[in-house]
Amino acid sequence: MNNHDITLKINGEEHKVTVPANRLLLDVLREDLQMTETKYGCGTGECGACTVLVEGNKNICSCVTLAATMDGREITTAAGLEKDGELHPVQEAFIDEFAVQCGYCIPGMVLKTVSMLTENPNPTEEEIRHGLEGNMCRCTGYTKIVKAVQKASQIMAGSES
Repeated sequence: MNNHDITLKINGEEHKVTVPANRLLLDVLREDLQMTETKYGCGTGECGACTVLVEGNKNICSCVTLAATMDGREITTAAGLEKDGELHPVQEAFIDEFAVQCGYCIPGMVLKTVSMLTENPNPTEEEIRHGLEGNMCRCTGYTKIVKAVQKASQIMAGSES
Protein backbone atom coordinates (compact mmCIF):
# COMPACT_ATOMS: atom_id res chain seq x y z
CA MET A 1 0.00 0.00 0.00
CA ASN A 2 1.30 3.44 -0.87
CA ASN A 3 2.12 5.96 1.81
CA HIS A 4 1.29 9.63 1.39
CA ASP A 5 3.12 12.58 2.91
CA ILE A 6 0.42 15.04 3.91
CA THR A 7 0.16 18.30 5.79
CA LEU A 8 -2.83 18.93 8.03
CA LYS A 9 -3.48 22.29 9.62
CA ILE A 10 -5.21 21.32 12.84
CA ASN A 11 -6.40 23.98 15.27
CA GLY A 12 -4.09 26.47 13.56
CA GLU A 13 -0.97 24.30 13.76
CA GLU A 14 0.62 22.45 10.83
CA HIS A 15 1.29 18.74 11.18
CA LYS A 16 3.24 16.78 8.58
CA VAL A 17 2.46 13.08 8.67
CA THR A 18 3.01 10.07 6.47
CA VAL A 19 -0.09 7.93 6.16
CA PRO A 20 -1.08 4.78 4.27
CA ALA A 21 -3.79 5.40 1.67
CA ASN A 22 -6.40 3.71 3.88
CA ARG A 23 -5.57 5.57 7.13
CA LEU A 24 -8.59 7.33 8.60
CA LEU A 25 -8.47 10.92 9.78
CA LEU A 26 -9.79 9.88 13.20
CA ASP A 27 -6.87 7.50 13.66
CA VAL A 28 -4.37 10.18 12.66
CA LEU A 29 -5.92 12.63 15.12
CA ARG A 30 -6.22 10.25 18.06
CA GLU A 31 -3.31 7.87 17.62
CA ASP A 32 -0.67 9.73 15.65
CA LEU A 33 -1.21 13.26 16.98
CA GLN A 34 -2.66 12.41 20.44
CA MET A 35 -5.70 14.67 19.90
CA THR A 36 -8.08 12.52 21.88
CA GLU A 37 -10.85 15.13 22.15
CA THR A 38 -12.18 13.67 18.89
CA LYS A 39 -13.97 10.50 19.95
CA TYR A 40 -14.42 7.11 18.33
CA GLY A 41 -18.05 6.05 18.51
CA CYS A 42 -19.51 3.85 15.82
CA GLY A 43 -16.83 3.75 13.13
CA THR A 44 -19.48 4.13 10.43
CA GLY A 45 -20.29 7.86 10.48
CA GLU A 46 -23.63 7.36 12.21
CA CYS A 47 -23.13 8.74 15.74
CA GLY A 48 -21.23 12.02 15.27
CA ALA A 49 -18.75 11.48 18.13
CA CYS A 50 -15.87 11.92 15.67
CA THR A 51 -17.14 15.18 14.16
CA VAL A 52 -14.54 17.76 13.15
CA LEU A 53 -14.83 20.97 11.14
CA VAL A 54 -13.04 21.33 7.81
CA GLU A 55 -12.19 24.72 6.33
CA GLY A 56 -13.87 26.49 9.22
CA ASN A 57 -17.45 25.31 8.98
CA LYS A 58 -18.06 22.04 7.13
CA ASN A 59 -18.67 19.26 9.64
CA ILE A 60 -17.49 15.78 8.72
CA CYS A 61 -17.21 12.41 10.42
CA SER A 62 -13.51 11.73 10.75
CA CYS A 63 -14.10 7.99 11.25
CA VAL A 64 -15.06 7.59 7.59
CA THR A 65 -12.73 10.19 6.07
CA LEU A 66 -9.41 9.15 4.61
CA ALA A 67 -6.61 11.27 6.06
CA ALA A 68 -4.92 11.63 2.66
CA THR A 69 -8.00 13.44 1.32
CA MET A 70 -7.45 16.15 3.92
CA ASP A 71 -3.97 17.10 2.72
CA GLY A 72 -3.58 20.87 2.95
CA ARG A 73 -6.96 21.33 4.59
CA GLU A 74 -7.70 23.23 7.78
CA ILE A 75 -9.28 21.07 10.47
CA THR A 76 -10.79 22.19 13.77
CA THR A 77 -11.36 19.87 16.70
CA ALA A 78 -13.28 20.84 19.83
CA ALA A 79 -10.00 21.87 21.49
CA GLY A 80 -9.39 24.31 18.65
CA LEU A 81 -12.47 26.37 19.50
CA GLU A 82 -10.85 27.80 22.61
CA LYS A 83 -9.03 31.06 21.87
CA ASP A 84 -6.59 32.75 24.25
CA GLY A 85 -7.90 30.76 27.20
CA GLU A 86 -11.52 31.67 26.46
CA LEU A 87 -14.11 29.06 25.62
CA HIS A 88 -16.18 29.44 22.48
CA PRO A 89 -19.74 30.71 23.19
CA VAL A 90 -21.11 27.29 22.24
CA GLN A 91 -18.84 25.60 24.77
CA GLU A 92 -19.91 28.14 27.41
CA ALA A 93 -23.59 27.56 26.66
CA PHE A 94 -23.23 23.78 26.95
CA ILE A 95 -21.68 24.26 30.39
CA ASP A 96 -24.21 26.91 31.49
CA GLU A 97 -27.18 24.77 30.45
CA PHE A 98 -25.79 21.57 32.01
CA ALA A 99 -25.88 19.89 28.62
CA VAL A 100 -22.85 17.76 29.48
CA GLN A 101 -23.39 14.48 31.28
CA CYS A 102 -20.92 11.72 30.44
CA GLY A 103 -19.30 14.10 27.93
CA TYR A 104 -18.54 11.55 25.25
CA CYS A 105 -20.75 13.09 22.56
CA ILE A 106 -20.06 16.70 23.52
CA PRO A 107 -17.05 17.49 21.30
CA GLY A 108 -19.03 16.38 18.25
CA MET A 109 -22.22 18.11 19.43
CA VAL A 110 -20.35 21.36 20.03
CA LEU A 111 -18.71 21.30 16.60
CA LYS A 112 -21.98 20.42 14.88
CA THR A 113 -23.60 23.34 16.75
CA VAL A 114 -20.87 25.75 15.67
CA SER A 115 -21.41 24.66 12.06
CA MET A 116 -25.20 24.92 12.37
CA LEU A 117 -25.14 28.39 13.93
CA THR A 118 -22.78 29.65 11.25
CA GLU A 119 -25.32 28.60 8.63
CA ASN A 120 -28.41 29.58 10.64
CA PRO A 121 -27.68 32.00 13.51
CA ASN A 122 -31.23 31.94 14.89
CA PRO A 123 -32.66 28.43 14.49
CA THR A 124 -36.02 27.31 15.78
CA GLU A 125 -36.19 24.32 18.13
CA GLU A 126 -37.24 22.14 15.19
CA GLU A 127 -34.29 23.40 13.12
CA ILE A 128 -31.93 22.69 16.03
CA ARG A 129 -33.20 19.15 16.42
CA HIS A 130 -32.93 18.60 12.68
CA GLY A 131 -29.47 20.19 12.61
CA LEU A 132 -28.19 17.87 15.32
CA GLU A 133 -29.37 14.75 13.50
CA GLY A 134 -26.49 12.35 13.11
CA ASN A 135 -25.01 13.26 16.49
CA MET A 136 -26.20 10.83 19.13
CA CYS A 137 -26.35 11.38 22.87
CA ARG A 138 -27.25 8.49 25.10
CA CYS A 139 -27.45 10.46 28.36
CA THR A 140 -29.28 13.76 28.12
CA GLY A 141 -32.41 13.14 26.10
CA TYR A 142 -31.37 16.22 24.07
CA THR A 143 -33.51 18.74 26.00
CA LYS A 144 -30.53 20.41 27.67
CA ILE A 145 -28.52 20.23 24.45
CA VAL A 146 -31.29 22.04 22.58
CA LYS A 147 -31.41 24.68 25.33
CA ALA A 148 -27.63 25.06 25.07
CA VAL A 149 -27.86 25.62 21.31
CA GLN A 150 -30.59 28.22 21.85
CA LYS A 151 -28.47 29.98 24.47
CA ALA A 152 -25.38 29.88 22.22
CA SER A 153 -27.45 31.42 19.43
CA GLN A 154 -28.45 34.28 21.73
CA ILE A 155 -24.90 34.79 23.01
CA MET A 156 -23.44 34.84 19.51
CA ALA A 157 -26.12 37.31 18.39
CA GLY A 158 -25.27 39.52 21.36
CA SER A 159 -28.75 39.26 22.84
CA GLU A 160 -28.38 36.88 25.75
CA SER A 161 -31.43 36.96 27.96
